Amino acid sequence: MDATTNGPAAAKADEEHVRRAKRAALKQLNITKAGREPEKALDSSLKRHTALIKRMRQSLAAENHDQIIKDINTLSLEKYVDEIVGAVVEGILRCKTEKDVWSAVEIISALHRRFPKTFTPALISSLSASIAPPSRAALAALSPEQREKEDSARVTRQRPVLRVCAELALVGIIRDAPDRSGGEWIMKAIKDLLSNDPSLSSLPLLLVFLKTYSRPYLGIVPPASSKQISASSEPGTLSDATSEEAAQGNGAFPAPINEEDELVEKEIRDRFKRMCEGYFDNVAKKLVIEHDRLQEQDRRNHEAYIRSGEIFEDRQQAYEKMTKSYEKLLASCQSLSELLYLPMPTLKTASQKTESIQIGMNTGSSLLGGDSDDTAPGGGKWEDEEERRFYEEIPDLKDYVPRSVLGLEGDGAEESADGQEKERLEKEMVEEEFRKLEEELAEMKINENGQAAGDARGKKPDDGKVDEDVDDAPTPTPGTPKDSPSSTPQLAPQGPSQLLTALLARLPDATNRTLIDQAAVDFAFLNSKAARKRLVKFMSQVPKSRIDLLPHYSRLIAILNRYMPDVGTDVVAMLDEEFRYLQRKKKVVKELAEVRLRNITFLSNLTKFRVVPPHVILHMFKVCLDDFSGTNVENLALLLEGCGRFLLRSEETRVPFAKMIELMRRKQSMAHLDQRQLLLLENAYYQCNPPERTARQVKERTPMELFIRHLIYDVLTKKTIDKVLKMLRKLDWNDQLVPRTLHKVFTKPWKIKYGHISLLAMLTYDLQRYHPAFSIGVVDQVLEDIRRGLETNLYSMNQRRIASVKFLGELYIYRLISSSIIFDTLWSIVTFGHPEGRPTPGTPSPIDMPDDFFRIRLVCVLLDTCGMCFDHGIQEQKLNNFLTFFQLYVLSKEALPMDVEFMLTDSLEAVRPKLVMFKTYEEAAVAVDELFAVVYQNAGIVTGDPGEDSGEESGEEDDEEKERARGDEDEDEDMALGEEMIDERAPSPEAVLLKSKQENVGPSEEDEAEFAKELAKLVTDTSAESRKVDKKTALALWDTALPPPVVRKKKIEEYDEDGEGANGDTAEDSGVMKFTLFTKRGNKPQTRQIAIPAESTLAVQTRTAQMQDKVEQQHLKRLVLNYEQREEAEELKALEARSRQGPIKIRLAG
Repeated sequence: MDATTNGPAAAKADEEHVRRAKRAALKQLNITKAGREPEKALDSSLKRHTALIKRMRQSLAAENHDQIIKDINTLSLEKYVDEIVGAVVEGILRCKTEKDVWSAVEIISALHRRFPKTFTPALISSLSASIAPPSRAALAALSPEQREKEDSARVTRQRPVLRVCAELALVGIIRDAPDRSGGEWIMKAIKDLLSNDPSLSSLPLLLVFLKTYSRPYLGIVPPASSKQISASSEPGTLSDATSEEAAQGNGAFPAPINEEDELVEKEIRDRFKRMCEGYFDNVAKKLVIEHDRLQEQDRRNHEAYIRSGEIFEDRQQAYEKMTKSYEKLLASCQSLSELLYLPMPTLKTASQKTESIQIGMNTGSSLLGGDSDDTAPGGGKWEDEEERRFYEEIPDLKDYVPRSVLGLEGDGAEESADGQEKERLEKEMVEEEFRKLEEELAEMKINENGQAAGDARGKKPDDGKVDEDVDDAPTPTPGTPKDSPSSTPQLAPQGPSQLLTALLARLPDATNRTLIDQAAVDFAFLNSKAARKRLVKFMSQVPKSRIDLLPHYSRLIAILNRYMPDVGTDVVAMLDEEFRYLQRKKKVVKELAEVRLRNITFLSNLTKFRVVPPHVILHMFKVCLDDFSGTNVENLALLLEGCGRFLLRSEETRVPFAKMIELMRRKQSMAHLDQRQLLLLENAYYQCNPPERTARQVKERTPMELFIRHLIYDVLTKKTIDKVLKMLRKLDWNDQLVPRTLHKVFTKPWKIKYGHISLLAMLTYDLQRYHPAFSIGVVDQVLEDIRRGLETNLYSMNQRRIASVKFLGELYIYRLISSSIIFDTLWSIVTFGHPEGRPTPGTPSPIDMPDDFFRIRLVCVLLDTCGMCFDHGIQEQKLNNFLTFFQLYVLSKEALPMDVEFMLTDSLEAVRPKLVMFKTYEEAAVAVDELFAVVYQNAGIVTGDPGEDSGEESGEEDDEEKERARGDEDEDEDMALGEEMIDERAPSPEAVLLKSKQENVGPSEEDEAEFAKELAKLVTDTSAESRKVDKKTALALWDTALPPPVVRKKKIEEYDEDGEGANGDTAEDSGVMKFTLFTKRGNKPQTRQIAIPAESTLAVQTRTAQMQDKVEQQHLKRLVLNYEQREEAEELKALEARSRQGPIKIRLAG
């Protein structure tokens, strides 16, 4: 059982024993055979010497060990000792493992035995320089980042060198003296590395050293049972205890037979161990300090997050850097603790954070109910933990000052009895005050004017001491006294008086707990009746502008009041007398305002330190309530803000003070106070008694909803959009919850970051391929939201409306909607709600007032998002038309604010840099009227007016507008109609090359031969170019040679309806026949009517061709009708045949 338990430890001990035996044997060999001449002749070949030195520089590891040892024993080497030293030092740097280190030690030992006087001293000097600490001046010149890199590289270089040096000191090569080991040399080298190292950059070197050499150099033996360390063990004793256990045979490591078997002297081992333990203590102290700093920084970050809702990047980076440094130090300290078998220091847990950062707790305890918890941030006496420590954790002078100085020579029992008697008297006075207050509340009746009926006959308890008629009585708090202490003493303090003067001069600078506590201790050493009087007098002369000193002065008085009660009593009496004086001077408002503030603030702070008796502060509160007007309203507000929370949550004052607050609230509701006084009282009341807050109702969501919201709101970025899309596609779209939740998330773009709206549109586009109904629903909802915003025009929805319009523009960018929807939205924004859709300065709209410029913002956002896409074709013309009307809309508003004007200018410059802005509303109105006239005219041409042809007057402009209005749809119709005209014989007058079968009025044979010759020549010259013409170009060329489709259609209708048409009766009446002549000006074809005599050959041929066409059409018509009649007759016969064969079966579908 024991063997099983101690198995790993025993194996480790055996390994250590084997190492010690190897080191001892090598040490004996180095001592006895150092300097002996070789027995055989040695080779002095330059080539072999060069190869050996090169091999040493490469590495002294185990793979080169045998060859290097062979060369050392067979080569002369005398002339190359200096080069060998440099090569050995370089080769040591490449020894990583323990086997490599031992190989290097054996090689160095072989060289040492050959050249003990030339090689060994030079090597030791080089190794000492290699493990020397870096220069402070060099480190100071580096930046923190460069210093960190330099330290890391240095530790990497020095790690193998230190291990080799430790082995060389154990095998007798590095020695402190001829008869001593090299332990002193190693200890000095490590001490130099660790000393003056505030960043602990050399700590990894110590850890590497202790992992392998703690037993021979420090004498530390691993414990036999467990590596766990008791928390009660003292630092520095555990190593001794483990060593003793090992010596007694309890450990796994076999103790040496005697001290002579140790490779390092006992004195060196003890000193080395004490040095490492002392270093561990310093590291542990630094760890505790860093831990506290990290906890404090974490608390500050949390407070900053509560205040501002975010943690700034520099603060976050500093915290992360501090955390990384602390974790590295903690890991090093733990390793050092395990190697030295010392306990880790105690670290404070993270649960001890201050409660001042907690908000939303139970802040609204009732006036009379509930238990008072002093540390609770919401319902306790104190707002946070820091305030509680300031007012309650008061140092005891007895721990710092001798009892004789404080006058505590008497019996402690008498002191406690006096204290109990004092508490009893104070309690009785509070109860008496409370009894009087209850009687007054029971008798009080509020009249119509808001005044208490009992106020007129009731008198203050101490009214007899106040003479209301003596208004010229001198104030008990005069200005600066004549004998005020010098603030800058000329000579060093000598006696108690000078020391007290210097102390009082330092008090205005004591603005923290440490300084004021030290001032209290210093004053205790100067304690005397005269000193206490001077202190009280000094407290009565606090400058009116230094209100910030009063909490610290109150703490000073509270510390001294425990052993010098006359100080607190005198200061309270002085403040009470000053309060009575201010009551007599309450008509002097402005001049004594700062004095009142100082008096109430001082009293409030002393009350929280329990220096002011409760009945005194309650009486002052009652005095202000009795005369609830003027300056007393401000006094009540100051008292509530200063100590109201404390009084309302203290056991002895909770009930009476709650009654007083209730009385104050009733008088406040009945009195006629101005707005400033009401605001003061309300703020003070809710500060001392915050209202109860109900916990926010957190909406419960299913895990699927939370996951989808997490993907869209948290994960979605440019880098993760593909990942988010894959996750969304993997969801179960058959589950109704998934598309419903996605629809909610995708139709609320205002809930994501404004810069991520484009990513949301991209996701919508990608999902359209797989779920088209979902994308359609998103677009419909976005358009509905925009329309609802125009109808309601709520200010609270403006941010949502901006996001929705931005989302709509992004949807167009990703081709989810057409440009017509964008233009419809733009026109809706500027026209909705206005009479006849036209904004006019004199007729404001209830949902779009002249001083409301938000719609301009919406248009600018939409133009900034997708306006750059409308820069060509019909979309360019549409945007130009809208911008014209948009200027009319802008000019119908009042003068634009600066930010809206800049936004409008930037947006228009982005889409139309050369746009000329209108100056007045009239100019814009004229331009809009012209725009509408052109649009109406173009609409009339497109709808078609058969009796109206496009002539020269409006040819170019109207045709251009007509072609743009038709767009791409008419282009397809033109292509189809062109192909039909190619296949069929043209029935229109434009086909002027048709010949009649009866008449032969064509060209002569000579003309035909000349035409064929010219045609062949033309074909030969243009064959190459004609091959390059594709089908689309050929069709376009054919279309240009034919009349426009509208004209052709019109002509065909004329001839179909009128038979002879315009060339029949009209020709007979007038003797002429009208033809259409096509000309081309630039790239635009134009038409012109030409009258030709009816007797001319061209007119006769044309009339003959038309008649032939008519006959052919009538013949085809008869054939088609006869065919249809035959088909109907055949179907009727087949139906009669089937009916004769059997009944008809009818199947009803569905």
